[in-house]
Amino acid sequence: MKTERVPQIVLGVGAGAVLAGAAALFVPGSLGGGGAPAPAPGAVARAVSAAHTGAQASLPELAALIGDRETWLRAHPRDDASWAVLGTAYVERGVRSGDTASYVRAEKALKRSLGLLPAGKGNVDAQLGMGALANARGDFAAARKWGEAVRNHTPRRWQAYPVLIDAYSGLGDYVSAGRAMERLRALRAGAPALSRAALVYRDKGWREDASALAYDAVALATTPAEKAACLARLGDLAWERGEPAEALASYDPALRLVPGHAPSLAGRARALAALGRTDEALRDYGAALEALPLPQYALEAGELYESLGLDGDAHTQYEMLRARATEAGTHGVNGALVLARYETDHGSPHSAVRRLRAEWAKGHRSVHVADALGWALYRTGRAEEALPYARRATEQGLRSALFAYHRGQIERELGQWGPARRHIAEALRLNPDFSPLLAPAARRALAALGEPPEGGPKDVYGSGSGSGGDTPRSGASRAGSPPPRDPERQEQARKPRRPGGAAAPSASPSAADARGPASGSASAPAPPSASAHEAAPASASASASAGSRR
Repeated sequence: MKTERVPQIVLGVGAGAVLAGAAALFVPGSLGGGGAPAPAPGAVARAVSAAHTGAQASLPELAALIGDRETWLRAHPRDDASWAVLGTAYVERGVRSGDTASYVRAEKALKRSLGLLPAGKGNVDAQLGMGALANARGDFAAARKWGEAVRNHTPRRWQAYPVLIDAYSGLGDYVSAGRAMERLRALRAGAPALSRAALVYRDKGWREDASALAYDAVALATTPAEKAACLARLGDLAWERGEPAEALASYDPALRLVPGHAPSLAGRARALAALGRTDEALRDYGAALEALPLPQYALEAGELYESLGLDGDAHTQYEMLRARATEAGTHGVNGALVLARYETDHGSPHSAVRRLRAEWAKGHRSVHVADALGWALYRTGRAEEALPYARRATEQGLRSALFAYHRGQIERELGQWGPARRHIAEALRLNPDFSPLLAPAARRALAALGEPPEGGPKDVYGSGSGSGGDTPRSGASRAGSPPPRDPERQEQARKPRRPGGAAAPSASPSAADARGPASGSASAPAPPSASAHEAAPASASASASAGSRR
């Protein structure tokens, strides 16, 4: 279940990083190497001017640039620089409009540019475009390859570092992402660099620092589209802190600047739902999906409908999610994360485990994949195998109410009452309304766990075994008894399942899924390793010391 904002990496995610700030439009120093004239004043010139600074152009300006380069290239097909411009503009259009077919056009244009001027002969712009394309599709290893190739050849080319930040973040290499961010800020000032730095600080758990940088980015943004994107990011940070009213104060001006700005509409929908204004929230989700039909937005809208008892409307949104993810997959987009989150709570968690194990094997080891894999394992009844992934997700730095709740429920299933109580309470402190379905479940779970025993828990950090060192009071289960169960899980076990094993749209996985792995399922993946790139999570004490910067 995923309603809490991601990164946009989108959101997604995978795409999450690209959506958090749409892929920069990397335009060569002089547009059109084959004698192309400078653009006349107007939409094309404004798009080029924005691109040179790393700012966002408006979608109409971007469309004008694409049309201009398409016309030029029909008469000058051997202009490698214009092919690079066109390909990267297609990537930008795909990211910001949800038109994933643009990625196919982008790949053809960028390969055409590299065919005319190979990477080894200095075609940096096409390589950067290929890196942006790979990030947009969720192929972070390929994006890292392209970005590092440019960095190694021209280390002062600042446009390489946003590509690398997104790629390293998608792979879970947050140390390298931080280094790339520092290099970007050394080479480039202004809103684009500050926006990237805000996301890196957010991933480190430095929420106040991230917000300060996001405020500065808003002040320095040079175009309406860029300012709207910076305001949306500022609103997302406020939402993640559990401050929906403050989030609205950022989304509303963003939408005045760019009516129909999808990230702001979706963000405002989350905030409105948290404030109990569900009719307005559903309206905004509909508008966001009209402007940018991301599977992530459909999942969020479906879960809001489901929380209101509108199962038919929820089913419609879930079907849209699957259709959009399937279509995007035909265009090379990796939608495994959002599909797995949907399947874990609304379909087959066994299928989600298979998807996420494949992602882990590819090296996609971000905190988002770790959290999703841990939760999917828990939903298949493998809580013990799930816990190392949940620890990895919560101890890397990012302060996520969703991740804390997932970890707490896994610990609760294992009878680790003290750690479970601590993490579920942490989720509600971070964001009391992080999900319309899971936030109420978190409050019920915390009530079921009861108060800690007199004298305090014996196992504060969850390192021990057995029951976790304390026994729930106030009517909760005693030591040695089965862990407290969620009432909704018992109710879900009584709901029918559709033919083929898929759950009815309003139901979470069946009781069989909750008890344990289905027969014939593959063995579980090994816990996260402690190698340099896949370092095991820091200890709780180290995490606590890092909290001084939060």
